[in-house]
This record gives sequence, structure tokens and C-alpha cells, in this order.
Amino acid sequence: MENLRIKYLRLLNTIKTEPKRFLFNQIKWKDRLIVIKGQRGTGKTTMILQYIKSTFKNLEETLYVSLDDIYFSDKSLSEMTEDFVTDGGKYLFIDEAHRYKGWSQELKNIYDFYPELHIVVTGSSALSFYISSADLGRRSSVYDLPELSFREYLNFIKHTNFKAVGLNNILSDHENITIEINSKIKSVKFFREYLQSGAYPFILEGKDKYFEKVASTINTVVDSDIPSIENINFESRTKLKKLLLSMATTTPFKVNISELSRKLETTRDMLTKYLNLLNKAGIIKFLTTEGKGHTIIRKPDKIYFSNSNLMYAIHNNVDAGTVRETFFLNQLSYNYRVSYPKTGDFLVDDKYTFEIGGKGKTFRQIKNLENAFIAADDVEYGHKNKVPLWLFGFLY
Repeated sequence: MENLRIKYLRLLNTIKTEPKRFLFNQIKWKDRLIVIKGQRGTGKTTMILQYIKSTFKNLEETLYVSLDDIYFSDKSLSEMTEDFVTDGGKYLFIDEAHRYKGWSQELKNIYDFYPELHIVVTGSSALSFYISSADLGRRSSVYDLPELSFREYLNFIKHTNFKAVGLNNILSDHENITIEINSKIKSVKFFREYLQSGAYPFILEGKDKYFEKVASTINTVVDSDIPSIENINFESRTKLKKLLLSMATTTPFKVNISELSRKLETTRDMLTKYLNLLNKAGIIKFLTTEGKGHTIIRKPDKIYFSNSNLMYAIHNNVDAGTVRETFFLNQLSYNYRVSYPKTGDFLVDDKYTFEIGGKGKTFRQIKNLENAFIAADDVEYGHKNKVPLWLFGFLY
């Protein structure tokens, strides 16, 4: 275990305690078992290391391990935990949980057998299934870390200090809110930057290799993360990538299962399986009339990438309308229920209907609907029920 500790301390030494993701201050860190799930690249590892570095004076009581470490090829998580606790350990931080077979059952036993031990676990978006199947739900506090919001991007990159704004406040007072924000930044200019290269915290390392890192993230999810939760072969992984390319170059991506399965030379059942795997991993989002974002679905009404940066990393000629809708779904679906309406582009919390478009978008399609709004791109300020699209990036 000495080598694990050396790796941990070496990694900890590279971590800066600022800036922090918004979720950092929402987590109840004193809970005995905390699970943080989310798409690869959103900053889960950095966040838990920031917590360690800013909280503990006695690092001997702490240990951070990644379950994809070669150490676990011949030693179990339970054995390591026993050694750690015997040596006086009290705070165990476990990363890449989904890469370790049987982690959920072992974690349940560890939680029960070591009542003085505090545990924080991170892993892919697909952890939800294993949390419920291993009866960890009632034992753990579960959090989801999404991509950077537009607000966080501004605070990280432009060193602003903007606070989050609730949806009701945006809809009722957006004119005053945008006046205050636009007095400090060029909202439309920075929003264009964000849509291409602002969804992941590694933008802090610069733009030079940003798309390369996003593409690498996609490949790691398809080639490593998904096979760790579902036994799929090389051919299936290749088809997953073809599916993503097809999505990035098809606008808008309304689902025709039969046509798409023929294009990928696979069966309808296998295509449905591929779609659900990508959805579990957080790479895509389903939009349905029921608004069920992460459940297994036979045929979603529309499919979006989780964020627009993924689209730009796969294909440099993306459709502006799809980018706008992708952004809106990404930002709204974290705290609100978003579904596919009969009229309009999105229905939020079964109350608000939204049509997404450019600055010239009219109310023609939604003029007779109550609580109907336009989220307009390329505008700094809105008027009445026409709200700047970028402002929805301030929801978290």
C-alpha cells in the first residue's frame, strides 16, 4: 500500500484549491458514504482532492485510490481497506469505481464492517444502476456533477464572480439580470467560445489541445468505461463511434431506429442497447415526452449530445440550431424536468414551453400557448417572453 500512498501524495501536490466546481459547497462532506457520479472529464477527481487538500492537516488519516490502478489486479478493495483502517485510516477516497468489478457489493460490506470510516466514491454516470442494485441507495448520499455551466465557465476563465439564478427569476426578471451581467462581460462573444470549448474544466489548461482532450474523453468512455459496465466487443465499440459520428452530422437528430440500424448494419435491439449505453455513460441525452433522461428507453423522440463541445470535437461543421438546443437541454436538465412537447422544442416541468432559435425567431409556432418563451441566440438582451439563450447558462 506504500506505493498507493506515494501516488496519492504526488497527485495531491499538483492540485490547486481554486477554482472549485459549484457542487463542492453543496456536498455534505461529513456524511459517511458519499457517491459522486458524472461524465468523464467534469472534474470529480480534482474536486475530491481539493477537499482533502483544503480540509485535512493530518494526511495520515486519508487515502485516495483509483480502482483502475494495477495494485488492484491482485489485491481486493476490501483487503486494502482493512490495511488502511488498521494503520489508523479514517477517510477513504475511491476514484474510478466503475472500473472495478463488484465494487458496489464490496463497498456495501466495507460501509457495514467499518462504521468509523468515511468514504467518498466517484465514477461514471452509470453508477446509478449499481447503487440501487447493491442497496447502496439508503446508505449513501449521491451527487451528480455535470459539465461546466456557462456561468462557471465565465467564473473560471474570465475571473468573474457571478451567482446562479433560478429559472423563475430568469423568466420574470431577465431584462434587469442581463443589464447587470452585460455591464461586466461581452455575453454573446464569450457564449460562442463556451459552446465550442467551455464545457470541461480542462479548458483551464488552455485551448491548444482542448478538442484533442475531448476526443480522448469520448474514446476512453467507448473503449474503456462502457466495456467495464457492459461486455461489448471491438466491433460494437466501433459501431458506437460510428453512431456518434452519425449523430454529429445529422440535423436535427430525430430517431428513426430502423433507418439508423440499417446504416450501422446492426439490429434494432443492438442499436437500442448502444443508445442506452451512451446515455448511461453521459455522452448523449434522451428527450422523450415523459422526460426520463437516464432510464432505459426503447425509442426516444430525439437524441442530443450531452454538450455541444462533444459535437465540435467529432465534426467541425455542426448545425447552429442543434448546438442551441443541445445547450438548452444540457443546462436545464440538471435541475429541471425537460420533456418533448407537442408544440415547441422543449417543455420544462410540465409548465413552460420553449422554442429555441436565432435573434429573428418569432412566436408564430407557440403564440397560443400559455407560459411560452423563446430562448434567442445572438442577442445580449431580451424583451418580455423573449429571453437570451445564454442566460440559461446561469442556472447552476
